[in-house]
Amino acid sequence: MQLVHSRSLAAGRPRSQVQKALRRVTDSSIGHWVQRLSVPRNFYVERKANQAVADWIARQFEEWGYAVRRQGSVDNVIATPNRPADVLTLVGAHYDSVPGTPGADDNASAVAAMLGCAQALAGTDAPVCFAAFNCEENGLTGSRDLVNELREGGMLKVSCAHILEMVGYACTQPGSQRVPAVLPIQLPSTGDFLGLLANANSKLVMQSILQSARDYLPDFNCLGLAVPLGAERVMPVLARSDHVPFWDAQIPAVMWTDTSEYRNPNYHQESDTPETLNYAFLGQVTQVLVAAVYAGVVAAD
Repeated sequence: MQLVHSRSLAAGRPRSQVQKALRRVTDSSIGHWVQRLSVPRNFYVERKANQAVADWIARQFEEWGYAVRRQGSVDNVIATPNRPADVLTLVGAHYDSVPGTPGADDNASAVAAMLGCAQALAGTDAPVCFAAFNCEENGLTGSRDLVNELREGGMLKVSCAHILEMVGYACTQPGSQRVPAVLPIQLPSTGDFLGLLANANSKLVMQSILQSARDYLPDFNCLGLAVPLGAERVMPVLARSDHVPFWDAQIPAVMWTDTSEYRNPNYHQESDTPETLNYAFLGQVTQVLVAAVYAGVVAAD
């Protein structure tokens, strides 16, 4: 296993178009979206709230000019740019929660980051699509549905996926970060970094994210872990989110995370509320996301 820190990379040259897009990301908007999303919204237990959240997410995408459709058996929300592109980069996050929990970090934080990216890129030529998955908390059903469509040659052709899973909790207190016992790695003891998880097929995507973090937010802590193919089968801690169906289909996918319960004491609890999140951190995660999916497009121009 290889652990790479963005700060260890040589700095590249930032692009003005990307910097302009980053300035469209605001902590206040992200905070508002987290507040709006943070209601118990499990697919099976809180169906009415779950549906209302899906409808609200769809309206946000539509307001920014994206083409929106519902997909799969559990009502994924898919947003694509109106400008045609042969192949798209996908940004995904699940919008459901554990029953009875507001799910501010899990996973309103990730949906808010996805929305921030979509708003920042609206009107650009970035070939990026967005997927709000349902039913992650019940077997990864939504992401499996979309990947099955991709395998069957459906409406989308995806080159890689950025899967956001709990990205809003950060703590500067020493000792706030723990490491899963099964992983033979060392992490900083302070939980103030963004974690990236990739397999061998997605290692290059992870490296590009780390480079974007280094180029556009050089003071931001971003660590990437690349694991061997199939490691998730013997270490289930690596297989707990919507990146897994993409890995199974050999589609490069990187999971973005604040490491969930290894940092956040509110994981799957009623205390997972908007007031517990760090919106400066979440805003920076969103900016790294924008840079990661847009810098390559601009660089190629």
